[in-house]
Amino acid sequence: MSALKLLFEHRLDSDPIKARAEWLDIVESRSLLWGFISSPKRELIRSVLNTLNLEIVKRARPPNVFNFARASVGNMFLAGARIFSGSFESAIYLLSMICSIPPSISVLPAINSNFTHHISAGLRDGTVIAGQVAISHPSAPTALPDDPEVAPALTEADHDRIEDANLPGSLPALRRPNIAFSKDDEEDLPARIERLWYINPYGHEIAPTANPHVVDALAASAAVVYSVGSLYTSIVPSLVLRRVGQAIGEGAAAGRIRHRVLILNSSIDRETGPRTDPMTARDFVAAIARACVESTAPAEVGRDEVLRRYVSHLLYVDAEGGPAVDVPELERLGIKCVKVAAKRPGGGDKGPVRYDEAALGEVLEAILDS
Repeated sequence: MSALKLLFEHRLDSDPIKARAEWLDIVESRSLLWGFISSPKRELIRSVLNTLNLEIVKRARPPNVFNFARASVGNMFLAGARIFSGSFESAIYLLSMICSIPPSISVLPAINSNFTHHISAGLRDGTVIAGQVAISHPSAPTALPDDPEVAPALTEADHDRIEDANLPGSLPALRRPNIAFSKDDEEDLPARIERLWYINPYGHEIAPTANPHVVDALAASAAVVYSVGSLYTSIVPSLVLRRVGQAIGEGAAAGRIRHRVLILNSSIDRETGPRTDPMTARDFVAAIARACVESTAPAEVGRDEVLRRYVSHLLYVDAEGGPAVDVPELERLGIKCVKVAAKRPGGGDKGPVRYDEAALGEVLEAILDS
């Protein structure tokens, strides 16, 4: 299992030429990453990766070719398995089988579709930003310009490179490749994110329905955990899908989903800034509640009594530069706050603060057993 974990977690080199050579070593079974993987599993994984490689070669339009820099082998496998099976859910199932994931654990795509879905964010100052990467870690101007004459244009070569992957007339911001990035060194947004929604390739708002298996899983759950991660490009996009918030709210009201636990991020990033006006713990809770009620009961957006319906417990670490946690205010709203032990990777007094995994596990077990 550790050898498979090492393979699927591996990212290719940041240099495109070295990354391509590394990718070819993997698909041709010359890479040292195959060293401790059994022959049957190796050949099954290689067949899926070669399915993707064939698709990449078919779509190549020299001199514009696929950029392998920083690509994740696990993500490449899922892409190849989706092409092979025609279903992203089947791709996840195949990966779970190869990795011997226990049947008690299910990994479900929030949307069961073979098409790319895009998100857009509205800021408090009225700015609209299109695309996940533009919201989280842009490499180009991200706001949609009011004047089409000042909109960033794509070159003819850009169009050749993306013609097979995008519909004609789709937003340029949704067409750019975005593999290499750093979330630790980005400019702040001009204002806080106020709302997030899905858009079609032309920028129009849409309201996708969640994967029915996700809704069924929520209906059968006793607890929901909102994990650490990107608030507006990971957690909220899953919650704004139709039927997700409704399933959580109905489960909480009926007493089935007894625990709704938010594990608060230990730091502020571009999505939860700007640094001059960062989001607090209460703002995180409010963002989750808004995402859950917006599609079914928009009149309830912003009401204090809605917050506890979707978050019953908040876990946090005491970290400088992290979201401020007003414990008395949150507990007045009926949200129990639990401080968790923290650590710094690599030890010492410098560097980012992270949750201590063992302590976090103990706290979660205690909450779920209560």
